[in-house]
Amino acid sequence: MIRVFLLDDHEVVRRGLIDLLQSGGDIEVVGESGSAPEAARRIPALRPDVAILDARLPDGNGIDVCRDVRAVDSSIRGLILTSYEDDEALFAAIMAGASGYVLKQIRGTDLVDAVRRVAQGQSLLDPAVTQRVLERIRNGVEQPRELAALTDQERRILEFVAEGLTNREIAGRMFLAEKTVKNYVSSMLAKLGLERRTQAAVLATRLLGDH
Repeated sequence: MIRVFLLDDHEVVRRGLIDLLQSGGDIEVVGESGSAPEAARRIPALRPDVAILDARLPDGNGIDVCRDVRAVDSSIRGLILTSYEDDEALFAAIMAGASGYVLKQIRGTDLVDAVRRVAQGQSLLDPAVTQRVLERIRNGVEQPRELAALTDQERRILEFVAEGLTNREIAGRMFLAEKTVKNYVSSMLAKLGLERRTQAAVLATRLLGDH
């Protein structure tokens, strides 16, 4: 039997997914939750083969849960289920060690197949997309000299600051806690020798141009 844990904040969705997954006879749902922190605590204890994780929740997100769970037990495979096709979310899912990233519009039979494949150790992430992300990590885009001290995360946050996004909005885009984004912004400003995010936005607009 393939042991599955299910994280989704809508009970009706969970009920439907449980019925769907268990209908084949080879999958057992061993736990469920509508809360990200609760799921992060319970999943390592239950040790499912696959954790199906909703990407966006009121109290967190499935990508952070995936990262936290795999830090405790890397044998647990994460399958991110999302309503949004989003490069930032896909980037975050790959960085969190997820084995798959599927849209909620997926057909029921395809989702069951996805769970089986992930349980067997296969990856559902498009190799071309994964390669693009890895190249982005290794190379990035050619950085202006003033930005050389920034980490990849700080650089991405700077770009969002230049777009006028708040810390909360950036946190939502990057699947990070708002406090984590605040810390990144503080570090970024210190490295650039700036005091305010408006100064950073002006600098970013000038330096990054069409990057």
